[in-house]
Amino acid sequence: MHGMVGLIFPKAASSPSDSDRHQISIYRNWNQEGGNDIAKKQQRLELHLRPFFSDKPLAKITTFDVERYKKHRQEEKAANGTINRELAVMSHLFTKAVESHWIGHKPATIKRLEEDKGRITYLTNDQIKRLLAAAIQDQFPHLYPFIVIGLETSMRRSEILSIRLEHIDLDRCVIFIPQAKAGAREQPITNYLAEFLKSYVEAADTEQEWLFPSSKSSTGHVMNIEKPWRRVVEAAKLDPKQVVRHTLRHTAITHLVQAGVDLPTVKRISGHKTLAMVERYSHQNGEHIRAAMNKLDRRYRRLKG
Repeated sequence: MHGMVGLIFPKAASSPSDSDRHQISIYRNWNQEGGNDIAKKQQRLELHLRPFFSDKPLAKITTFDVERYKKHRQEEKAANGTINRELAVMSHLFTKAVESHWIGHKPATIKRLEEDKGRITYLTNDQIKRLLAAAIQDQFPHLYPFIVIGLETSMRRSEILSIRLEHIDLDRCVIFIPQAKAGAREQPITNYLAEFLKSYVEAADTEQEWLFPSSKSSTGHVMNIEKPWRRVVEAAKLDPKQVVRHTLRHTAITHLVQAGVDLPTVKRISGHKTLAMVERYSHQNGEHIRAAMNKLDRRYRRLKG
């Protein structure tokens, strides 16, 4: 168990058995938090953090070591966002080690790299129509409802594919998401989506657990839609390099903002952790900003009249 976290914890325990117990405890606490990022955290540990830091004790990692790691990954042409996700894993390890009284304090300062936010790709109404038309004709039956749900809710791919039938409340127009990225939440849905899902819920077998069941998957539900997604995107005459699965989420949020929905409400619908993350979408199109200024202009003109 000593290499389990990819970095070796300091040998400060009274005995080897104590050391094992502390490391197992930290590992269990991490996994018991739930969420959909556990596998990715493990992957970042094994592929990048562990090979670089080797057997260096966690308590002996310095700020200089962290800076060396950042430079090393940049030389490997890793994007700043990718490096920041890896640094977040290291920070998480520090936190868990302190909480478990394995180290007295975080041994290093971790400064994140500045990320290029870039321009968010979203679909226009015409592109949405083309994508839906291509999806409904595709041989993969789960893709059309997947796209509809994504566009109507802004839910993430993993959240959509792991919807349990028992978590769909058509009367209240919500879907319960027990393991969302920012914590469990109730996802509001449109009246259209509630009607759309009603037929799927009513047609489900009595023993069916998932909205997107799959007997071939170890989870019991569909996990991978990459091939049918690319096929449908190309059939809709769209660029699969630009239009990815997450584009559905970007599209729903962008259209909410452009429709004039206030950012705190958009944050509630999208499940983002902070308003800053939602604010990125407010700059995607100037039309809603201009419409807002026109409202102010008209209000002033009425006052002067």
